[in-house]
Amino acid sequence: MNKTILKKYANLVIRMGVNLQKGQGVLLMAETDQAEFALMVAEEAYKAGAKWVDMRWTNQSFTKLQLRKESLRVLSHTPEWEKARMQQQVEDLPVRIWIDSDDPDGLKGVNVEKMQKANLARMQVRKPYRDAMENKHQWTIVAVPSVKWAKKVFPGMRSSAAVQKLWEAILQTVRVTKDNDPVEAWRAHNASLKARYEKLNACRFRSLHYYSENGTDFTCGLIPTAKWMGGGDTLLNGTFYNPNMPTEEIFTSPMKGEAEGTVVATMPLSYQGNLIENFSITFKNGRAVSCQAEKGQALLEHMLAMDEGAAQIGELALIPHDSPISNLGILFYNTLFDENAACHIALGAGFPNTVEGYENMTLEQVHALGVNDSVMHVDFMIGDGTLNIDGIMADGTVVPVFRNGSWTAQFC
Repeated sequence: MNKTILKKYANLVIRMGVNLQKGQGVLLMAETDQAEFALMVAEEAYKAGAKWVDMRWTNQSFTKLQLRKESLRVLSHTPEWEKARMQQQVEDLPVRIWIDSDDPDGLKGVNVEKMQKANLARMQVRKPYRDAMENKHQWTIVAVPSVKWAKKVFPGMRSSAAVQKLWEAILQTVRVTKDNDPVEAWRAHNASLKARYEKLNACRFRSLHYYSENGTDFTCGLIPTAKWMGGGDTLLNGTFYNPNMPTEEIFTSPMKGEAEGTVVATMPLSYQGNLIENFSITFKNGRAVSCQAEKGQALLEHMLAMDEGAAQIGELALIPHDSPISNLGILFYNTLFDENAACHIALGAGFPNTVEGYENMTLEQVHALGVNDSVMHVDFMIGDGTLNIDGIMADGTVVPVFRNGSWTAQFC
């Protein structure tokens, strides 16, 4: 891939992704085989005035080796130095950048129960630190192709051709081209998403009813004081940033405990290095009570049992079937992209900042209003060209929101 284009992408990550402010620190996480692009991002961070950059490397093959060779006790332990490092992040509030390039099947074959138990133990330790940083620092997730990921997406191609093809798709989704100004493109995109979610907010729906030809028939309640959001986000200090690149979604956190019916996934879910495919989940009284998957059944069951909030819904996100990522016709096997090609819901933690006035509340007060709490947040896709969604008003009035997978005229 042309280095000029990659530098343009790296600059976008810093300027519109995390919107780095002069004097801030940067925590940059990347796979070891993505060193070239990670260094480009680090250089752009220093140019923008970063006080320091902390590069932390991951390696999926090594993670798999650890899961096979280390005991559950060792895998579950969080050493004191790591806790001290997380506490320092709470105090310094560095921006965080994650460059994702994982192989969707990279952890296939590991002991699922062992992995889940270890992850839960470590996530429970991390959660208080994560909560303390909520809406106080910028972060973003972006992607770079790896050979294994590219070959999964384009299995019939040579490795080099597959990587090039995936690069082209990624850059298109994040609005980076040879001749454009991607920063201006993102400003226009954020404005377009804002115009649409303001129409939803004006309706004040009490619930949404989803139904489609594949068997989805599902109703979820909404929090009366929650708002729809989309595109970039604004911190408590007023700093605007884009947490996901790409993004096409308009989302909210629904009312905990108000979900009934069945949702059928329309795309595979890559979760913790394993694929869950052709699955459905049934909810009753707000909780997932059963699930079926042709592949990854055990992993799906373990995911739903992660903690008290794992079987409840933390997010509803609306994306039309006729959207830029969907129209590429590519199954990315990566949630960052696939969730932006279709309507999705998320199990686990909701977003406190979707509640009006959250900045004057404690997390406990936000959760008491109905925002779900959990150590995890996992999106899965339920949208297709047959999905219909009705908004239900407090007086029972039904307003069509989606028909045949796309927005109705009222919300265009």
